[in-house]
Amino acid sequence: MEYNAGYPNQPRLYFSVIATKEFKRRTQVTDRPTITEAARETPVFKKTDVLVVGGGPAGTAASATAARMGADVTVIERYGHLGGMSTGGFVPYIEKMTDWRGRRVIAGFAEEILDRMPREHVLGPDPELWGSKDPKLNEYWRDRSNSHFGTITWSPTIDPEWLKIVSSDILRERGVKQLLHSWAVAPIMEGKTVKGAIFESKSGRQAILADVVIDASGDGDIFAMAGAPFEGDILGDDIHHKINVAFLLGGVDMQRFFDFRREHSDEFQAIMKAGHDTGLESDSVPHTMPRNDVALFMGPRLSGYSHIDVEDLTAVEIESRDRMQVVTEWYKDNMPGFEEAWIQTTAPQMGTRHSRRLMGVKKVLREDWTGGLVHDDEIGISTPPNPRNPNVSIPLGALMPREVEGIIAAGRDLSCDPATHSFLRLIPQCWLMGQAAAAAAVTSINQGVNVRDVNVTEVRNQLFSQGVVLHKQTGTEQGLTMEPGVDVPEGVARPGQEAAH
Repeated sequence: MEYNAGYPNQPRLYFSVIATKEFKRRTQVTDRPTITEAARETPVFKKTDVLVVGGGPAGTAASATAARMGADVTVIERYGHLGGMSTGGFVPYIEKMTDWRGRRVIAGFAEEILDRMPREHVLGPDPELWGSKDPKLNEYWRDRSNSHFGTITWSPTIDPEWLKIVSSDILRERGVKQLLHSWAVAPIMEGKTVKGAIFESKSGRQAILADVVIDASGDGDIFAMAGAPFEGDILGDDIHHKINVAFLLGGVDMQRFFDFRREHSDEFQAIMKAGHDTGLESDSVPHTMPRNDVALFMGPRLSGYSHIDVEDLTAVEIESRDRMQVVTEWYKDNMPGFEEAWIQTTAPQMGTRHSRRLMGVKKVLREDWTGGLVHDDEIGISTPPNPRNPNVSIPLGALMPREVEGIIAAGRDLSCDPATHSFLRLIPQCWLMGQAAAAAAVTSINQGVNVRDVNVTEVRNQLFSQGVVLHKQTGTEQGLTMEPGVDVPEGVARPGQEAAH
């Protein structure tokens, strides 16, 4: 199949949205020539109890939790910092850690790491406002991505640089061995059991042996190479398969932008319509940061690209920067508050949302959580995307491969359907799943069993002791009671920013 990666003949005025093309899996192409690499001995860097592959939100939470429970922990991270999409990907929006009643449902490590952040580097409402439906307060916090469906939520926007610092501080305090600028390239297999991973770095090719491997790569790189089945089907009308490079503009006045949008709404809509008529994508909208003079753009988002294809990733990097220039100039020329805007930086990490999803022991399905199902192996609760639905129960089985031993997944590559993936891929849920995966890994080591055979009750008790919020189970007193969703007042629309993440 011919593939025009660079779109060299596309005029650099406004770009129309690229038509979705069939996702390719060039890694599976068999008609290319091959070479045979010589056999060699690979030095063992170390032996560790728990090896975490990926230092993003899930990997950071997993590393911190496993070390807290007394394990020797090593984390491999391809970039020079921790935090993954929440830092390097410029996704600083920590969406809906409270439910639609204002209760904190994602806590534990997620609460700990945010509490460690300097308050001036966190933009979000105080706890007494969580769940408020006051119209004036919601108007203010809607502009700042903390109001949804007329309800104030705890959805803070954080400074990515400070999250890098705090993440590293927590891991250093707990004695986690961090290997940055390192890329896990293959599992070490003994039959169908993962015994560690091979990684590459400037120091060469080395091996780490481990009792349990936590795949927090986001793309299921290790469990896929180990032979665990996965799937990648998508919903065409959802954004979770789209890809982009986010960027920051400096020299802006976001309060002036918000005031203009509110006080001159007709003029604002006319300006935006004129932009859309000439090719400005509808997702090219600014988002707040903790500083008023900085704006974040999480688009334009591109369709039809694979997140695990090097040629596609290259094309998106190039195309995104071309579009960034167009978007910046349009806002400077047309939008109050952006007259002096300048390109501050682009995200060093690609904005990916979806690639592989594990086919696990359990699969989280939309029809289950909309019906209020509470899993008997629940390890976390998520706020549903719509307040009319009950809180969502996340099972440990969704992190467990069916056919491969010695490994557990954590993060956006969990076992679920596409509709569920659209919100369980977010930063708070990744923190939650990373913490749960680590609790299961260390508990299984202590019990001397395979991680898939771990005692779920003990894992849940560990999570309770670490501040994780869970639903009540039969015969227990602690935890939330499963409740139905809440009504949404007529005329309350979704905010303009929630679909950008």
